[in-house]
Amino acid sequence: MSDQEPNNSPEPSGVDLARVALRAAKEAARARGDAARQKKQARRGGLRSGARADGRDPMALGSAINRLITERGWEAPAAVGGVMGRWPQIVGEKLADHCTPQRYDEDERVLIVQCESPVWATEVRRLAPSLVARLNEDLGHGTVRQIKVLGPGGPARRFGPLRAPGSSGPGDSYR
Repeated sequence: MSDQEPNNSPEPSGVDLARVALRAAKEAARARGDAARQKKQARRGGLRSGARADGRDPMALGSAINRLITERGWEAPAAVGGVMGRWPQIVGEKLADHCTPQRYDEDERVLIVQCESPVWATEVRRLAPSLVARLNEDLGHGTVRQIKVLGPGGPARRFGPLRAPGSSGPGDSYR
């Protein structure tokens, strides 16, 4: 036997080459026709979904919102918003009755909590490290770095017989 064995497969004949060329021409024409049809539909008022599912089909509201949150990078603010809704389950009913989360500063990663009295503000400041740990456990590490506690706020009294000059009102000792 020799090192080179004869090739048993025959060379493509003219008929086979013609079939291959015809198939390629049909595919190219189909692609041009699809592109032309899409342009025509776009001019008529937009592309419409056909029988098969694609990105233009309607979707459930929850899926659309989740997609929007992911596309915009709003995962952390949305998660913190969920925590604000579940505040009593996270911190306990007693603390939630006297303190409410006001807002979340995403840049500083600070949760701002308003308390109804200076006593509760002090209690939240004392519990802040454990609350931060509990929130990060729920939201992901590093989502909340600090809890800023605000004392009670009240309307500023500008006039009255017992108002001291320079005072901002009854809540000025809380700030």
